[in-house]
Amino acid sequence: MGNHNGHHGSTKQKSSPSEAPVEVNSRKSSIPRTVSGNDIQDKNPMNLESLQKLGKILSEKAVREEGINGITLNIFTNSLFPRYPILAEKLFNYFHKLSKSKVKHIGTLAFMQQCDRFLQILDDATISDILIKIFSTQNQDNNNETITPESLKALLMSAYHISMDHYCEGPQSCFSLHRTLKAVVDSCFHIKNSLSTSFVSHWLQSNCPRLLQPVHRYIVHSLATSYRTLEEKNELDLAAGLDSNDCFEQGKQTSSLELATPVLDKAAPFVQGKNPHPHLLTMSLSWLLASALPPLYSQPQKASSPESTSNGLTSMNFLAKMLSSIPSHWVLIYDSDENGLGANRFLHHTLAYRGPTLVIVKTNEGNLFCIACPDEWHESHHYWGREESALYQLLPKFGLIEKGQKLLYLNFTARGYPYGLRVGSDPRSPFISIDGGFEKIEYSKIPDKLSTIEVWGCGDVVSRDRQLEVKKWEFKEAERQRVVKMSAADWVDHPDRYLLELAGRPQYSTQ
Repeated sequence: MGNHNGHHGSTKQKSSPSEAPVEVNSRKSSIPRTVSGNDIQDKNPMNLESLQKLGKILSEKAVREEGINGITLNIFTNSLFPRYPILAEKLFNYFHKLSKSKVKHIGTLAFMQQCDRFLQILDDATISDILIKIFSTQNQDNNNETITPESLKALLMSAYHISMDHYCEGPQSCFSLHRTLKAVVDSCFHIKNSLSTSFVSHWLQSNCPRLLQPVHRYIVHSLATSYRTLEEKNELDLAAGLDSNDCFEQGKQTSSLELATPVLDKAAPFVQGKNPHPHLLTMSLSWLLASALPPLYSQPQKASSPESTSNGLTSMNFLAKMLSSIPSHWVLIYDSDENGLGANRFLHHTLAYRGPTLVIVKTNEGNLFCIACPDEWHESHHYWGREESALYQLLPKFGLIEKGQKLLYLNFTARGYPYGLRVGSDPRSPFISIDGGFEKIEYSKIPDKLSTIEVWGCGDVVSRDRQLEVKKWEFKEAERQRVVKMSAADWVDHPDRYLLELAGRPQYSTQ
């Protein structure tokens, strides 16, 4: 879908500079403005059948239910985004502003043109810019667009609900959602009451570059495919005399949409084990990390897996094909609260897992960090790690601390070198330093005590199975070496017999 410059060339009126087409791949691009909704009737219709059908259906509903020749906010919300009214209102107002309509509704062709322009947006940076502008406000003093912490939180809330409403195992909720969103907003705004949209967009791109992609995909999916469900529903409405407020079933129109949210172990976000307790990596934090970490950590399985076919997700529309994969499981392989806190416990449960891992570290002061390791953990007196290695702070504020090669250090055997786990690009001053006993931790030169550690495996099921096989082999080998077969003749001269006799047990069976 390229820029439809030919439509502008066929107009009867001359285009003003503000109406010139904008390159969609440019970071500063946005949806071009048009003339008012009443005057756009003179333009040739766009060659997009889906948008033509959508505009016609919405316009007919507006005439039938509200007596207005155009698209109203109520019709737009109830027909396209009934489950997300805040997102619908922001998007409608954005379209209304760019169409320069002088009435409260948007002309049908003006609405179709704005939808067409929105469908053309493909660049990630442009997507972030547009969505933040949709939730921004106009500064009356300098005429610049700014965004407040409340508006950013509303945008993040929409992104979370869109992702988790389409979770592959059903809609999910998280008891710590507000704390997670507060960490992102506080980190972005610090103590300021408002920021420019460009700054917020750049911050999100730097710290969690894929956080807003599900919102864009959902909007595109709704604009491009909703006419199919609305056509059937429209016929039922005409026959039964229903209005748009009764269209609750429209909320199910995107049930086949898959979004890249990591699938946690079923009991992981809540409780598991003999002594139930909440884990450090909650559902909302896993959603946030999936948008921040490289795709390696949420590498999806193929869509042809038995899970996808059993759920009826094989018939997908053109947008869902862009998301034709089911994310892999994130499985808990070590929890210090259940397995014990110590270096040997960490090594026993973490080594031999041949896949990406996330090490969640919590201090006594409540700081939460995430160490992302793209490869199997191993001991070395040198710093190691690929380009996908990263260190994030999760709470009380969220943000990327460091990423890149040679960030990781793990040593408990090489003498003359520091023992423990370290993370940082500067070996002389790493950002995180955990001692060899896994009792003390330093972050940014601040001493603290280590409270809890969790290790989550981000590989496929095969990675976990192979690790368990290695553990079983090590256990059997240790048991085999503990059992020593000895004959009666060997036992007569064995030193252990002499020691037992000294202890006062001289008589033995010859068997």
